[in-house]
Amino acid sequence: MGKLSGAEPRSGHSWLHLDTWHLRTKLVAVTTLLLVGICTVVGILLYAAMDRVLTQQLDGQLAQASRRAVEFGSPSGGLRRDPLDAPGQGAGTLNARVSNGVLLTSGLRNGEGKIVSITQSDAEALASLPVVSQTPGAPPSSELPNAVDRRLSAGSFRLVAVQVANGDVVVTGLPLAAVQATLGSLVLTTVIVSLGGLVLVGLLGTIIIRRTMKPLDQLSQVAGQVAQLPLDAGEVALAVRVPEAAANPGTEVGQVGNALNRMLDNVAGALEARQASEMKVRQFVADASHELRTPLTAIRGYTDMLRLTERLSEQGAESLGRVETQSLRMSRLVEDLLTLARLDEGQPLKRQPVDLTQLLVETVTDQKVIAPDHVWRLDLPEEPLEITADGAKLHQVLVNLLSNARKHTPAGTTVTASAGRSARGDAVLTVTDDGPGIPADLQGAVFARFTRADKARTAGGEGSAGLGLSIVDAIVKAHGGTIDLSSRPGRTEFAVYLPAAAAQAPAPAG
Repeated sequence: MGKLSGAEPRSGHSWLHLDTWHLRTKLVAVTTLLLVGICTVVGILLYAAMDRVLTQQLDGQLAQASRRAVEFGSPSGGLRRDPLDAPGQGAGTLNARVSNGVLLTSGLRNGEGKIVSITQSDAEALASLPVVSQTPGAPPSSELPNAVDRRLSAGSFRLVAVQVANGDVVVTGLPLAAVQATLGSLVLTTVIVSLGGLVLVGLLGTIIIRRTMKPLDQLSQVAGQVAQLPLDAGEVALAVRVPEAAANPGTEVGQVGNALNRMLDNVAGALEARQASEMKVRQFVADASHELRTPLTAIRGYTDMLRLTERLSEQGAESLGRVETQSLRMSRLVEDLLTLARLDEGQPLKRQPVDLTQLLVETVTDQKVIAPDHVWRLDLPEEPLEITADGAKLHQVLVNLLSNARKHTPAGTTVTASAGRSARGDAVLTVTDDGPGIPADLQGAVFARFTRADKARTAGGEGSAGLGLSIVDAIVKAHGGTIDLSSRPGRTEFAVYLPAAAAQAPAPAG
């Protein structure tokens, strides 16, 4: 038999839902995303600026190389000179002459100064370049509005085509490898520096945010401690407060901490007032119950004397019987109230070795005599189940549980009492019946005082004041145990758990 769990359901956590993230995680993530955006924008602008500068430098070099090739390749004395032979052309320079869309000469100067032929596909690409006409007498310029980039077999080139006086087109090109290598290095450097910066900022930001959010953690810890306190009854020490460092009203978080401390002060005052009121009520109940015992005893004594000394009519005898019945009922109610008052005061239990199996046998035997119209069964272990406890109080627990099953089930109901040990070694007492069960809306309040299944107050018969299960719950808690209820139509079970360590603890002094 396991103990019922009262754990609260936990809500699922998913990284897909931002509202489930911790605040510090959101702050780190937002900061990182902002830095990623800034680094991206800076990288793009830096790349564009560097590309423009390098392209302008390359266009200046290309303009000079094109001017030399055009000057050398222009007709002189009716002869066509090959621009490949133009002086001052550096390694990697590409030159070609196109006439009427036909490539006449072309070549690429390698690192050793030799001319290397180009492929047919390269020739077709050179023949299709946009052409700009040379303006006679115009000074050389670094602006090349018709300069284009082309991918050739030898790599990427920046090319310009200039038409000379006889209608031929002189093509000049410089390789883009150096520009691309510089831009590639820039991109790699930017990425590495940005990633390093993001990692560093992420670590430092996490540390800073954690330190900044520490007061909130302290507030949450205080609120969690207060949430675990049993504030509903008894004397509650509400001494926990938000530390002064986290309750500085000069900051936003400090304002929350200060407000929480003021709220806790208010709650502590209310709890003290409630405790004082409860103590007054308990004292009144204890005093009233104690004072009522004497007149109730006198009433019962006088009724006995009247029955023995006076000759009563049939109606008088019946009325006297009702007086006896109600005085006995009132006496049981007073005794129950006194028992609860003593348990509330925390009076020590009279602990001694108790054989639970023998206690069950005696209690069930008594119930068989009281209610022979019920079926009473015992389910006991082979060996005696002995613990250290208050035997009289445990006897009252069993009497109340068995009486509760008897009073609230019809004749013929089977009531089974059992004893054993749980998997943890706790002593377990159970009372089970196959009656109609306890209504679902009443199960959560069955251990509250003055809770009754029938709301009407009967004037006669075996009425119930609704204190029996309250006494059971108080006695079990005084032993350091718990009691669980499970009920449905056809099966109701009360299970009493007495922890082995608590049950076998020595009796307190006094």
